[in-house]
Amino acid sequence: MQPPAAAEPVRLPAPVPSIPFGMPPRRRPDSVPESPVVEPAIPEAATTEPATTEPATTDPATTDPAATEPVVAEPSVAEAAVTGPVAAEGPEEAVPPSDPAGRRPAEPVPASPESGSEPDEVPPQMSEDDAGQRCSTISASSRGVSSELDASEPRPSNLDLTSGALVRRSRRTPVTGWRRGVHRLTGGILAPGESADEAHRRELVDRVRQPISGDYRIAVLSLKGGVGKTTTTVGLGATFASLRGDCVIAVDANPDFGTLAQRVPQQTESTVRDLLAAAPRISRYSDVRAHTSQAPSRLEVLASERDPAVSEAFSEDDYRRVVDILRVYYNVVLTDCGTGIMHSAMRGVLALAHALVLVASPAIDGARSAAATLDWLQHHGFGALVERTVVVISAARPGATNIDMEAVTGHFLARCRAVQVVPFDEHLAEGAEIDLGLLRPATRRAFLELAAMVADDFATVSGRHAAGRRA
Repeated sequence: MQPPAAAEPVRLPAPVPSIPFGMPPRRRPDSVPESPVVEPAIPEAATTEPATTEPATTDPATTDPAATEPVVAEPSVAEAAVTGPVAAEGPEEAVPPSDPAGRRPAEPVPASPESGSEPDEVPPQMSEDDAGQRCSTISASSRGVSSELDASEPRPSNLDLTSGALVRRSRRTPVTGWRRGVHRLTGGILAPGESADEAHRRELVDRVRQPISGDYRIAVLSLKGGVGKTTTTVGLGATFASLRGDCVIAVDANPDFGTLAQRVPQQTESTVRDLLAAAPRISRYSDVRAHTSQAPSRLEVLASERDPAVSEAFSEDDYRRVVDILRVYYNVVLTDCGTGIMHSAMRGVLALAHALVLVASPAIDGARSAAATLDWLQHHGFGALVERTVVVISAARPGATNIDMEAVTGHFLARCRAVQVVPFDEHLAEGAEIDLGLLRPATRRAFLELAAMVADDFATVSGRHAAGRRA
């Protein structure tokens, strides 16, 4: 009996190594084509020259184009085992099996989208010196643009911190009309603000209060009597004196017994003759104030000589001496001239005046007389005064007239600086002392506008007219 045959050992398949999830499978060693083992090069001494290998001569017709490229040494299996597995960023690129030497074929250049088959032109390489110079040029140009922008933009300063930009001001309290009533009834809770008329008046007042460098002399004249020349002098002077903080005076330069002193409360019997006689003793304002009368508006008036026994007329030299005294203590000096322009005092008035106020009536003869006055001034070397003249058309009678006022106003506006119409007022027609508080609102507004027109010329006093007209 034969013993039982021994059972053949069962061969189990080799265990498959586990591959972590996400890691690409490693290539088996038998799938890697054989490549010559490249041993690490040992550095030779500095004196030895590297050996040069001459390429073998091959037939260009039978040679593979890829074989003519330089051989790129691939790491051997042993070196790969020493250095460790490849990082797991992505799968290993497979070497085409058609290349037995394991060389990597050249990557094709992508075709240009415009030309289709022709490759893009490779820009020329830039040297380090050229690149540095270009960078420095760009940096300098950018600094220049930045400096230009900085220069064009205003820099903050202490002048930016103004009250108008930082203070939140409340509305102004109305002084007239229903706005004032609403403000008072609500105890100031509702503030409608000032009306357009009040804002315009405030603007006129600001113009009247413009500063004056030195003194400003205004001559009020007319060729025809009874047109309101003296009334205009008092009304304009009183407006200046009531709104400004400096001293304002009106001088009666009428050589034929003027009536300017009768339009204000009389406080002294002194006249221009007395002032000239006391000139050597005048050293302060109170010395001049002793010879003037002052109205409630603070307007002072220096009267002319009214004694019939005095035969000597008021001359040009007398007027210049009076102005030399008054200009020291008064900022605005008004002169009420006579009805003529040929007498001696008139030459001094025109020579020293900064501006003229020419008074006319809303009638044909009054307008012609005013136009003739401008003609005479233009032909006798006073053309600059004609350009600075303000024409006042003063109504002496109530009611409308048949005169085309627009045509009259247009004629004088073409020759002078401004034209102002003063309406008829019963208080002015009385011929007595003038009080601004007794005038109609329209008349007060007319004198305020007239004063603002004249004051607009205050800024030019220190300019071209100051050098030749200040004695």
